Amino acid sequence: MSSWTRWHGPATARLWGFCWLVMGFWRSALACPTSCKCSASRIWCSDPSPGIMAFPRLEANSADLENITEIYIANQKRLEIINEDDVEAYVGLKNLTIVDSGLKFVAHKAFLKNTNLQHINFTRNKLTSLSRKHFRHLDLSELILVGNPFTCSCDIMWIKTLQETKSSPETQDLYCLNESSKNIPLANLQIPNCGLPSANLAAPNLTVEEGKSVTLSCSVAGDPVPNLYWDVGNLVSKHMNETSHTQGSLRITNISSDDSGKQISCVAENLVGEDQDSVNLTVHFAPTITFLESPTSDHHWCIPFTVKGNPKPALQWFYNGAILNESKYICTKIHVTNHTEYHGCLQLDNPTHMNNGDYKLVAKNEYGKDEKQISAHFMGWPGIDDGTNPNYPDVIYEDYGTAANDIGDTTNRSNNIPSTDVADNTGREHLSVYAVVVIASVVGFCLLVMLFLLKLARHSKFGMKGFVLFHKIPLDG
Repeated sequence: MSSWTRWHGPATARLWGFCWLVMGFWRSALACPTSCKCSASRIWCSDPSPGIMAFPRLEANSADLENITEIYIANQKRLEIINEDDVEAYVGLKNLTIVDSGLKFVAHKAFLKNTNLQHINFTRNKLTSLSRKHFRHLDLSELILVGNPFTCSCDIMWIKTLQETKSSPETQDLYCLNESSKNIPLANLQIPNCGLPSANLAAPNLTVEEGKSVTLSCSVAGDPVPNLYWDVGNLVSKHMNETSHTQGSLRITNISSDDSGKQISCVAENLVGEDQDSVNLTVHFAPTITFLESPTSDHHWCIPFTVKGNPKPALQWFYNGAILNESKYICTKIHVTNHTEYHGCLQLDNPTHMNNGDYKLVAKNEYGKDEKQISAHFMGWPGIDDGTNPNYPDVIYEDYGTAANDIGDTTNRSNNIPSTDVADNTGREHLSVYAVVVIASVVGFCLLVMLFLLKLARHSKFGMKGFVLFHKIPLDG
């Protein structure tokens, strides 16, 4: 027992924990580059001796790569280049700092896969030029470039533009060296033939019918001459573009209704920055009822449906083949609208067996119509069926006579006789008939009982004795 306690007690648990901790540090140390320290989420390299000559990389099979959120490098004079594949493995990287080092060149696609980057600090390095292409796909909140010997050229004018357009009131004290090796404030830099481009999208009316085709034209201008490209997002319809110098066209064929509301942009980009011109695509198409199901009960009974259509379709319900009159007791409710898609239900307030039957929804606009039907059973007829009989009496086949409802007007009050009132009146008539029958039965039963009692009394022995005694009493004297 003492042996068990010696090897399995709290002291042993602490010993094993310490061993695992040491092994963890040892494993990290094996993966971590020389002159650097590594943790589960951070790499920092600040020891100048012996220093690093390349961007720090963990072992390729290390599980910590995706968990690294910060890399801090300082005093590394021999670190001059960030290559395209140096940073790509750190997909979770948010903060990158390289300060007081020898960084001279950053590859154009160095941060292509680091979409989580938010803060970059390249203070006091050896950068003479830096392209905006490194950062255009990033949503940076901070880019610090102070203390670099930039060369005054059009290549860095984008930094000046960024300083002028950013919302933060704090500006960096940036300089560049001119041809005379004189420091010039970047804010005062003027470079001939170096400015922002412009894009002009000459688009026809982009309200088109489903299945048709459309062509967009765009022209760009600027110095340096900008590149032109199209940003179509997640366009579903088939499309192709042609570009010639500063002119471009985009052909969209067999346009899908799924593309209604999509934005299409023509983009002009040069060294200094970019400009874009955009249009929204509107597609008209016939309605489609994509969803219609049997009623469900929550606070109210609801026959759920989903309808797509543009322009917005008018909705009309039919009950057992007749137009359904909507009222405060039964009406169409639209709960969610998603551009050209409408989610709602036919809401029924306390329906009875009188509301059992077939419900058909018809959606219609100028481009066509669609219809779907379901059978609804809310409760069985009293004394007639058990709630499972689909053969409903003919009395529920009523014509409620109402006009069609637009999807935006959920309650039609053109007829003052709501469908549920008709059901209630019919129900009251049935109750009256039942009451008369019950009362008549009770009265008849009571009469029969009275007649029976009278007959019984007339033939009873007690009644005859009383009669004899009454007639044969002797008289004294």
